[in-house]
Amino acid sequence: MAIKRSVGGSISQRFGTKVENETTKKKPLKQLKTILPKTGGRDSSGRVSTRHIGGRHKRFFRQIDFKRDKADIVAKVVSLEYDPNRTCLIAQLNYVDGEKRYILAPEGLGVGDKVTSSLKADIKVGNSLPLRVIPVGTVVHNVELTPGRGGQLARSAGSSITLMAKDSPYAHLKLPSGEVRRVLWESRATIGTLSKVDWKNINFGKAGRKRWLGIRPTVRGVAMSPRDHPHGGGEGRSGIGMSSPKSPWGKKTLGKKTRRKNRYSNKFIVERRKR
Repeated sequence: MAIKRSVGGSISQRFGTKVENETTKKKPLKQLKTILPKTGGRDSSGRVSTRHIGGRHKRFFRQIDFKRDKADIVAKVVSLEYDPNRTCLIAQLNYVDGEKRYILAPEGLGVGDKVTSSLKADIKVGNSLPLRVIPVGTVVHNVELTPGRGGQLARSAGSSITLMAKDSPYAHLKLPSGEVRRVLWESRATIGTLSKVDWKNINFGKAGRKRWLGIRPTVRGVAMSPRDHPHGGGEGRSGIGMSSPKSPWGKKTLGKKTRRKNRYSNKFIVERRKR
């Protein structure tokens, strides 16, 4: 997919870019969509748990099949659709038994292609298989951390994971961050790289486009008053005025390690991510 630049418009829109749309259908399936409520970044108690969230355009949530548990039944790709809740495209599958589902659309998957989820499936884009039957060196996405739970790794636009090695009962995966991690080889993965590879290179162009997505402005600490942030205060433009930068609540933010020493997942990490 190529990047398309806006033509004309305001001075902010002139620099905005977007990934060329290769969708084949606009309206989502009625039985696979629900209204997505707004949270404003607040948790169940009503307090802000994630800052800089609010506004956003109204959306429908599309139910995506991350498990790919419909085994040994061939499905045909009917359409490629836009999903406002994720960065990659989604594909509508029509199974031969009449059921319809959505999956994440990988690069190279087209309308009319046939995909399946099976132990004996071909190593072809869109097919889902357990890691133990996938050849070493294959690029995959939508990888399960726990067998049967559904894909949790590599689900955003352009992301992919490389199967590095197999050592019973684990498979070694190289993640997009550079980390090499062990995952049980009974976990399922889908072949291919996810669509919209150029998404990370787009320029939003104007602040309003971020607000459509529900992203509110982030104010620098040095621009605040001392009562609102540890970096605040001072005449004119000033530095942070302390030995180490701090969060709005006075906690150290640079150099302080936040990962627990006895974290459960530590034993599955073969090689740390590249800095």
